[in-house]
Amino acid sequence: MKIILTLILGFLFGNVLIASQAFSWFRIQEMFHFDSFHMFGLLFSAIGTAALSLFILKKFKIKSVNGNELEVKPKPTQIPANVIGGLLFGLGWSISGACSAPLYILIGMHWQIGLILFAGALVGTFLYGSIKSKLPH
Repeated sequence: MKIILTLILGFLFGNVLIASQAFSWFRIQEMFHFDSFHMFGLLFSAIGTAALSLFILKKFKIKSVNGNELEVKPKPTQIPANVIGGLLFGLGWSISGACSAPLYILIGMHWQIGLILFAGALVGTFLYGSIKSKLPH
């Protein structure tokens, strides 16, 4: 049942991303050039929706699909890691015009660039996995 629910929610989320043009390199370029509020509005509405949803879930004590109590564990602030990670993510996002969720949309729309970007994401994941143990905690 969890797999079916996950697939349905992923399908709905993908449709929202397509309808909002979140996969469009043009929209992403507009955002990085501060030419349009479109993507900023989309990101801020996602943050607001997540915050409101979490508030409602916690207020009514709704449990996770595993039956666990919902909790948000704060992560320690690691300025160098956050800055370097943010710069690398932003650089990759601005060069490729896609972050992780739109990669699947690009592949699903049969755009070959999606496969190239997905391969790059896999290489980056494996590189991180290979150096993770050497990084400061």
